[in-house]
Amino acid sequence: MGHVDEFSTLGSESLLALREQLQKEYLRLQERGLNLDLTRGKPSAEQLDFSNGLLALPGVDDFRAADGTDCRNYGGLLGLTELREIFSPLLQVPVAQLLASDNSSLSLMHDTVIHSMLFPLPGGQTRWADVERPAFLCPVPGYDRHFSICQKFGIEMIPVEPTADGLLDIDEIERLAASDARIKGMWFVPKYSNPTGTSISDEHARRLAAMPTAADDFRLLWDDAYSVHHLTGDHITVAPILELCAEAGNADRVFVFGSTSKVTFAGAGVSFLGASAANLAWFQGHLSKRTIGPDKVNQLRHVRFLKDAAGVQKLMERHRESLAPKFAKVREILTEGLGGTGVATWTEAYGGYFISLDVLDGTASEVIRLAKEAGIALTPAGSTYPYGKDPRDRNIRLAPSFPPVADLDTAMRAVVVCVKLAATEKLLDN
Repeated sequence: MGHVDEFSTLGSESLLALREQLQKEYLRLQERGLNLDLTRGKPSAEQLDFSNGLLALPGVDDFRAADGTDCRNYGGLLGLTELREIFSPLLQVPVAQLLASDNSSLSLMHDTVIHSMLFPLPGGQTRWADVERPAFLCPVPGYDRHFSICQKFGIEMIPVEPTADGLLDIDEIERLAASDARIKGMWFVPKYSNPTGTSISDEHARRLAAMPTAADDFRLLWDDAYSVHHLTGDHITVAPILELCAEAGNADRVFVFGSTSKVTFAGAGVSFLGASAANLAWFQGHLSKRTIGPDKVNQLRHVRFLKDAAGVQKLMERHRESLAPKFAKVREILTEGLGGTGVATWTEAYGGYFISLDVLDGTASEVIRLAKEAGIALTPAGSTYPYGKDPRDRNIRLAPSFPPVADLDTAMRAVVVCVKLAATEKLLDN
């Protein structure tokens, strides 16, 4: 079908005719027997192949770190120094304040929260578990796995909607953090965030570092998952939060997390935790009860494969060349199919792994249901909000990375039909 004027201007007869046309298109979709998945931001097989050189490393006779450590043996709780030297500038954390661990930064986040629940943090007087209804600030839309950790440990989640221009509502965050001692922390993805792709401004980063908090043990959980995951030649940078916190007199405020999960092998990479000296000593003290040391052989193979920070950036350029056409395809189809309709808006991603699609209020669940019945799997409605509840039922996270471009084209054209059909039904009901 051709260009459609803004749906809200159409009368009942025009909407009925449009619905009939869209229903025919939808039936044709169902008849195709599609089976496509846009649910999670997984690297494609092509992207994983970029790091196949890891499989031959470190070599059967070459298993010692730069300082002579036998990487096959116990020990080395902080991880290999040479690996931390590679990622120190990329994560903006001094080498001495950076810990390298096993494959999952999510594990480090989980452990940070559970240790905080069970043991007082530096600067804190009590355990989070001793506080009645401890709470976290959760800018939305956000990452569902962050929310799952809070829900698992009974931490109340306070959603903070973005401002009208889609940016962090720093005024509201400052107000809440200063007014309620139950608020112990905040989840945040500073660069190319999940799912909106936005990046924090230097001004907002400084305000987060310096803002007064009612809780003396308030922590920013700074998930820098996409620090090197650019989709354009213009590499966005964010202010070094650890440094800003120290300058503001709040050195212990932040834990920085990162990983190579979407740099090398998603299931066999390395993860990182950056923190103040006091926070790092606190975390290591608890970590030492759980493990004698990380997988240093895997860390060594990453050192040999990546070589230095420039080697990471070179590898990420290959990822960009693979991913950018997929994101461009999604934008092209959304613009072609939904531009001018008034029933959807979407974010412009300059990095990261997602596009955030907002459909007509009250229709996201229906869009996802229609897509499923047409053979297109999308992330469940509400996933980008605490407790899986999007109050406006409008946000859908799109993950273009995994399917080939041809499949992505098919899936997105199907999504466009579903968005239009759900919107038409909603407008007719009203």
